[in-house]
Amino acid sequence: MLSITYEVFFEVASYKSFSKAAEALYISQPAVSKQIKKLESNLEIQLIERKGNTIELTSSGERLFNYLHKAKSIQSHIESDMAIIKNQRTARGTLKIGASTTISLYVMPKILSAFHRKFPDVKLLLINRNSENILKSLIDREIDIAIIEAHYKINAVHFQPFMNDEIIPVCSASSPYCKKEISLSEIKDVPIAFRERGSGTHSVVQKCLESKSIRMGDLNVIARLGGTEALKNFLIEDKCIGFLSRLAVVKELQSGTLREVKVKSLRIDRKFEFVMRKGEEGAGVTKFFVKEAKSTYNQ
Repeated sequence: MLSITYEVFFEVASYKSFSKAAEALYISQPAVSKQIKKLESNLEIQLIERKGNTIELTSSGERLFNYLHKAKSIQSHIESDMAIIKNQRTARGTLKIGASTTISLYVMPKILSAFHRKFPDVKLLLINRNSENILKSLIDREIDIAIIEAHYKINAVHFQPFMNDEIIPVCSASSPYCKKEISLSEIKDVPIAFRERGSGTHSVVQKCLESKSIRMGDLNVIARLGGTEALKNFLIEDKCIGFLSRLAVVKELQSGTLREVKVKSLRIDRKFEFVMRKGEEGAGVTKFFVKEAKSTYNQ
């Protein structure tokens, strides 16, 4: 367990504020200052520079802050592992999960429900952002595990396969494109609505089209919408086509409000993967979450 001195420094470094650290720790501001002075005295090095009403970490302070991030992660894994060994149903803690929009909306509810039944005292926090922002949150230690598209290659994280997905072109039942097959050469003239740049869906579609020598600049893009549901509802009302995960349009395809558009010689597959910081994969309740997710989707 980290000593109170290190806990105080961690909060001060996190908030860049003595007063906010005091509030977070439920102690007085003078008590915070006393612990920081004690730590600097014990280590015989300056950790914090005071600049008027603000504070900055020295290079030594930044290094210690990074070490404490790792130490707190290890401490959390130890506590959750020991609780699980003692009794699975009394395991406690918080699991912060980040997932791209498609996974958050159409995959995670079933997994989270199954996980909660087995670990009722583990608090679950799900952050839903596009893939680029989720990956950044993982690297910045805002979350414990991410589930995103597999096309990112970053040395600081570890990828583990989860499940496959297909992105399909769809349109409304009233669109002229719902009953005809489109060639790749014709698709350049078809009005298209896309997800926002930075979304995993957009990136995968772009990569696939470019492999067919079709650049995004060649397309007749009439709209970009932030979020799967926004794009889906726009497509239902409009006559253009758009690209969405098959997971996202199961009900609409069954009801007929959206139709799959046939584009000759075009199939867009992608893989979703679990992403964890290197050195922290398979620890604590995270490994049980991964196991439950794979079990839920028969992977």
